[in-house]
Amino acid sequence: MQPGTEFEGVIGKTVAESEPWWPPSPAPPRASPNIIAIVLDDTGFAHLGCYGSTIETPHIDRLAANGLRYANFHTTALCSPSRACLLTGRNHHSVGMRGVSNWDSGFPHMRGAIPRTAATLPELLREYGYATYCAGKWHLAPMHECSAAGPHTNWPLQKGFDRFYGFLQGETDQFYPELTADNHHIEPPGRPEDGYHLSEDLVDQSIGWVRDLRSVRPDRPFFLYLAFGAMHAPHQAPKPYIEKYRGRFDQGWDIVRDQWFARQLELGIVPRGTTLAPRNPGVLPWSELPKNQQIFAARLQETFAGFLDHTDVQIGRLVAFLEEHGLLEDTLLMLCSDNGASQEGGPNGVMDEFSFFNLISEDIDDIVANRLDDIGGPHSHSNIPWGWAQAGNTPLRWYKQNTYGGGVRDPLIVHWPSGIQNGGAIRTAFCHAIDFMPTVLDVTGIQAPAEFQGIQQIPLHGESLAPGWDNAAVQTRSGPQYFEQLGHRGLWQDGWKAVTYHLKGTPFEKDQWALYNLEEDFSECHDLSGELPEKLEEMVQTWWSEAERYGVLPLDDRTLELFGGLSRPGTPHHRREYVYYPPVSHIPADAAPPLGGRSWSVTCDVEVNGDSEGILYTRGSHNVGHAFFIKDRKLQFVYNALGRHYRATGDLELTAGAHEIGATFEREGRSGRLALIVDGREIGSTAVGTIVRMPGSTGVDVGRNGLSPVVDDYEPPFAFTGRLKRITFDIKGRPDPTEVEATARTEMGKE
Repeated sequence: MQPGTEFEGVIGKTVAESEPWWPPSPAPPRASPNIIAIVLDDTGFAHLGCYGSTIETPHIDRLAANGLRYANFHTTALCSPSRACLLTGRNHHSVGMRGVSNWDSGFPHMRGAIPRTAATLPELLREYGYATYCAGKWHLAPMHECSAAGPHTNWPLQKGFDRFYGFLQGETDQFYPELTADNHHIEPPGRPEDGYHLSEDLVDQSIGWVRDLRSVRPDRPFFLYLAFGAMHAPHQAPKPYIEKYRGRFDQGWDIVRDQWFARQLELGIVPRGTTLAPRNPGVLPWSELPKNQQIFAARLQETFAGFLDHTDVQIGRLVAFLEEHGLLEDTLLMLCSDNGASQEGGPNGVMDEFSFFNLISEDIDDIVANRLDDIGGPHSHSNIPWGWAQAGNTPLRWYKQNTYGGGVRDPLIVHWPSGIQNGGAIRTAFCHAIDFMPTVLDVTGIQAPAEFQGIQQIPLHGESLAPGWDNAAVQTRSGPQYFEQLGHRGLWQDGWKAVTYHLKGTPFEKDQWALYNLEEDFSECHDLSGELPEKLEEMVQTWWSEAERYGVLPLDDRTLELFGGLSRPGTPHHRREYVYYPPVSHIPADAAPPLGGRSWSVTCDVEVNGDSEGILYTRGSHNVGHAFFIKDRKLQFVYNALGRHYRATGDLELTAGAHEIGATFEREGRSGRLALIVDGREIGSTAVGTIVRMPGSTGVDVGRNGLSPVVDDYEPPFAFTGRLKRITFDIKGRPDPTEVEATARTEMGKE
């Protein structure tokens, strides 16, 4: 035997004199279920049918009818932080995820990546023999790391998953998604004209993984983390699902919210005596909206409903597969949302979210006249207005990003037929996203290690929900839970909640705290701070104590300031010149050249013959972006400003051989000039009347257009038929303050 080799058999001179031995296969301490976590995005407390909505979610409702619904489940009010809590069992500040993973503020609580001191749930489960799969949205890696160049340290496979299929960003187009398979970027396997939709693809991949495991190693349990892009913008679904809801929301958000509230009371998911929160600031009565605004808002909500309905059908397909293969009975399935309904659609809602992000007002009358039927399809990037978002959060106040109930109180369904006896029951015990991992470790018998792979670990902050599954009287939370998001703060303790809405840029000491008795005031409508000032002061002091304990400080309400300018060393943006050597993989937006509201140039070193054509460079999608291409012996650059196409065109008469083909953009105040340059000579130009400071969430393709076409002139991929040897982007200046704001608003909309 070699030194250090463990062997518990007997080694003699011959096999006949020896006894073989095999190390035991890794397995949990006791027989353990399969684990599935289904995470919905931007889904409010009231959006599911079993939580009061009239949107049809029968497959989710069936899980609730045979499992448990939680009326007191909480998140962090944003996506990356909530997902970090789910997968680590620790509070989000403690694991460097104060906000979205696009940020690194230079402080420990905001690095955009989970540290090695907080081993993830899949890392632990894999040590005990679980197969671990991740499908859908990740958004737990610094986005500048998410190109093919990496580093891949914070990608799903490096955080404990055996397989990954999905998108690394905070959002993606549902018809033309920026896909990653394992550790490399891929193009979608279909297009919308083929019937492709991302949600269906994610479930197909999930089923395929489990089928393979079941076929080859049926003895191994699995953990599936299925994080849909739904219900985050863009709201996109197959047309029949949207048309199904035509006219159902014409009565407006006031009436619908009343209907959903009545259903919640009837279902018992909200206690009798609850006050329906008043309209949030900026939400007008439906009757006061102009007619076209009503039409537009109703169509946006129809699309949201169709998107959720379609997502429910995909969940139903997964559950049907589990049933068919005898897996559902012993699968612990937990379905939740990562935060409340989104406020990023603004007061009116948006046809294309990038209008809002680029500070460009949409013409609602024009949309109603010409583009209503595009909503929900490949040519839209829509989000609902505040009024419908508040309806989705019924009966609560405020939205995602806020620490009031509308931001942090979310649906949670737990389904495990062989482990839960009270199917259909409602649980009212306070719980939080940090409780997910301790619950899974509890039912599997796995202990959270003090040290993992040689690294001392942060203790878990959550507590198991399992003791309360068969006993509604069990309160699973023994201590307080703090909240903090973008300066908004809150604290839950023993049924009481202290909370403050922070106005960005104002001193934190000026924040007005409110006090609510949640045992009697589910919707946080009756402020008791004036009656019980000592109680409020006690709660506020506890908040500061918890903030110290969990690394919340320093308080930081910056958003805009965390974007803009050239990034620090060690990122793709520590330069002004970007040189690519095709063929190169698709470059995500956060790693791409910043060609927003500033001057720039692009130069392509090519070898051509007289008939060479195709894409030189694209950025963005059909809704917004750039397309630089040759077609019919014409060089063209289309600057797509949210459907307004500015086109520079020039005739090409190139001899066979090497040439320089380029374009320059010179910003001139709020407009610009786009020119085409061939071998040092200008051959065409156009004025650009609308500056797009954030050209979409879809990144860069070089030499081909792999995803959504920016214009209808060509059929993707329209690969360049010459040789593109090198393409160089030269950034001429720093962003102006308006571009920084547009970028920030974009990233905040990706939570």
